[in-house]
Amino acid sequence: MSLPNDDEVKGTWDKAKGAVKENVGHAVGDEQLEAEGQADRASGNVQDAYGEAKRKTGDAINDVGDAIKR
Repeated sequence: MSLPNDDEVKGTWDKAKGAVKENVGHAVGDEQLEAEGQADRASGNVQDAYGEAKRKTGDAINDVGDAIKR
């Protein structure tokens, strides 16, 4: 397994940032902040999934290349 790529890191960051915004918004009764948090989390989920798919594709290509070299 390789290291997370930029998309995975940014996605994870957006998910964490969204969770904080959502919880703070809920705690103080700020519906707009809560909605921003939900949107950030959703965006982070998409970006993280894209990054994971990109990494797994790269890993699979490397595995095929390694198999051919043998």
